[in-house]
Amino acid sequence: MRIQKVRVEGFRLLQDVEIMLEPGSTVIVGRNNSGKTSLTDVFERFAGDGGAKFRLEDFSAGTRSKFFEAKELRETGEDPGKVLSALPRITITLTFAYESAAPSLGPLSAFIIDLDMNSTTAIAKLEYGPALRSLQQLFDVAEAPDGVDANVHFMRHLKEAIPKAYSVQVSAIDPTDPANVRPFEGTTDLATLLQCNLVRAQRTLDHAKHGDADVIGKLLSTLFKTASTPTAAAADQQLAAQLKSSVEGIEREVQSKFDTMLKALLPAMNVLGFPSMNDTELQPETSLNVDALLSDHTRVVYAGADGVHLPEGYNGLGTRNLIYMLLQLESYHKLYRARLTRPATHLIFIEEPEAHLHPQMQEVFIHQLNAAVGKLSAKYPDEPAWQVQFVITTHSSHVANAAPFEAIRYFLNQQPVPAAGRRTKVKDFKMGMAAIPKSEQEFLHQYMTLTKCDLYFADKAILVEGTTERVLMPRLCEIIDRDLDEEHKLAKQYITTVEVGGAYAHIFYPLLNFLELKTLVITDLDAVRSVIKKDRKGNDRNVWEKCPVALGERTSNAAIREWFRSAGEKDEGEAEAKPAPDIDMKTLLAKTDAEKLSGYRRIAYQVPETPGSNVCARSYEDALVLANPDRFQLADGDDQAEEAWEIAQDLPKSETALRFAIRESNWKVPRYISDGLKWLSEPPPPPAEVPPVVPPVQAVAEDAAA
Repeated sequence: MRIQKVRVEGFRLLQDVEIMLEPGSTVIVGRNNSGKTSLTDVFERFAGDGGAKFRLEDFSAGTRSKFFEAKELRETGEDPGKVLSALPRITITLTFAYESAAPSLGPLSAFIIDLDMNSTTAIAKLEYGPALRSLQQLFDVAEAPDGVDANVHFMRHLKEAIPKAYSVQVSAIDPTDPANVRPFEGTTDLATLLQCNLVRAQRTLDHAKHGDADVIGKLLSTLFKTASTPTAAAADQQLAAQLKSSVEGIEREVQSKFDTMLKALLPAMNVLGFPSMNDTELQPETSLNVDALLSDHTRVVYAGADGVHLPEGYNGLGTRNLIYMLLQLESYHKLYRARLTRPATHLIFIEEPEAHLHPQMQEVFIHQLNAAVGKLSAKYPDEPAWQVQFVITTHSSHVANAAPFEAIRYFLNQQPVPAAGRRTKVKDFKMGMAAIPKSEQEFLHQYMTLTKCDLYFADKAILVEGTTERVLMPRLCEIIDRDLDEEHKLAKQYITTVEVGGAYAHIFYPLLNFLELKTLVITDLDAVRSVIKKDRKGNDRNVWEKCPVALGERTSNAAIREWFRSAGEKDEGEAEAKPAPDIDMKTLLAKTDAEKLSGYRRIAYQVPETPGSNVCARSYEDALVLANPDRFQLADGDDQAEEAWEIAQDLPKSETALRFAIRESNWKVPRYISDGLKWLSEPPPPPAEVPPVVPPVQAVAEDAAA
């Protein structure tokens, strides 16, 4: 059995999100402040060892107004039940999948309340909400002092009142009948249903920054305590007993010899009348504690030569980080095994595993995580396999690109909408990429794996055709920034540049649409004309050859043709999409700026440097020549475009790129790139409207109907 789906409502940016979980590892990616950490936090608050510790600030900004609505209902004398239902709540709805033929469903059995023999799902709802008896505590607030806004005063009161009036409530929901709900008393059933652990991003491995220099060694104490419990595996209990017996033997040895010598150090107190006839004699006794020995006096060292072993803190942070994570997993695994009633599933969150790891080790981590689970389970051949699922949050393109597309969940921080605030939207690659042909999905994944593309983490992106544009892009942005307002400067934004080539740029369009990533696609007109040439057999054959724009009949650029393909011509989801129709040069040059926009994307290709002129470049190199005629000794005239094209043929691409990126200064950016970068510098458009929040019961009904 496993968790199939998670729905979080009302918690910080996670106002209403739904996440499908993979059987093994699910990878959460996204820009900073997109809600990734909030997902781990909400589970820790509900299922952590410390109990629920929510605060007013944990409620989503879009739901806080419900406190005022409920207050107003109470002041107008509305029914307490209606007031209660108006208050905001923080909820997690878990959908479990199980095998109907399983011999035992364990703790999940209590949550299976449907009567459908064909149903293989169970739904558990965790809710942090108020009770009817606690309404008085929420609304019993004194008058606001003079000069203090009443709403601000009420919110200050709620900071202290919410922990007293709110509590965690657990219930089961019938997947075939959402109205059939079974509430549970307390949170005992939650503890047996789900074990949730967290490997935090801040692992205090750097002792130079006031961390614990022996943080790995202290995990030995945790492992011993778990192995000592009566419900631990027999092999673990035996090992713990041997450790304890060994320490007790040392203790007896100490007490027989060491304590006798220690007694001689006691002061001669009899000179002060102690001990008297009624007093007993002082006797030193040394006791050893296994827990204290392991936590305070046992260190992990690295074997060295000549008996000199290196302390834990002497090894690199990357190695220590990897060892720490493995020991943490082993600790959580043993804790799972030691439970009197093992939970239905085990959920482990791992935050930023890439910390201190070099790129190759980051890539290996995802692949080896599931293998590590198998090796840990193999230590208990007579017991059921470890029922564990991992949720990994990362900022590393190496980690993200090593995971398959279907395991990636993209967190998008939506632009704020009036009265709603910021909120997270979750993009499920398994569902969202279904419209892309399988061959193109494979290309995208292979390309992103090879190039370590960081489209998942950037605020904006630039797709370029070749190496020249990629090398020059920082310089191009620097020049454009000179004319931009301080708040719009490109240097202050997280922008990634991806070299995709003119033949492959269009394959990225569905991915960019899915990510809702504002992207500038810079490509070339690639004008061609039809000519008759002899083939090897001497027969006339019609071929398309490169030529200046003025002589061109159409473009050979697939990215441009695909951009302007009409909606009726698109064959989404087919095994192989049909080639986009041809576009003639005249039509292409007549396209307006508005026609070059498509959702969050804009395409930029060569246009005349002077509006209304017929002088237009074919590629970046001749566009650079036309934009800077004085640097290439380009003469004026009607054939200027043809001459620029001929000059560009002799320009070494790499040398020209380095020349204008490093040595040249105060040169002019070609107009088509300048216009595109200025568009990119502006903030993306806000969403037209806030998506409706579907109540959890309604969502369950929709899922059941599907």
